[in-house]
Amino acid sequence: MQVNCTECGNKAIITSRQALDPKLANLYCVCKNAECGHSFVMNLAFSHTLSPSSFQAKKMMVEMLRGMDRAEQLELLAQARNDMSVI
Repeated sequence: MQVNCTECGNKAIITSRQALDPKLANLYCVCKNAECGHSFVMNLAFSHTLSPSSFQAKKMMVEMLRGMDRAEQLELLAQARNDMSVI
């Protein structure tokens, strides 16, 4: 990840990171330009998901299965087994 100095635009070094939340952190930075020497804090924040994690997909499937009665669960699993045997 590259951070640029907000004063001169040159590259800056991230010297440390302070996690405020799993989705938000303060990045402590120092400009690499010796003439500038600006030190500053930038925020790094999670914005949004583009593609869900496979962990989330598994959780969603389990929750959906729990919402079905036993016969529907068995029918769905049998169908999945049949689909896998075609591959």
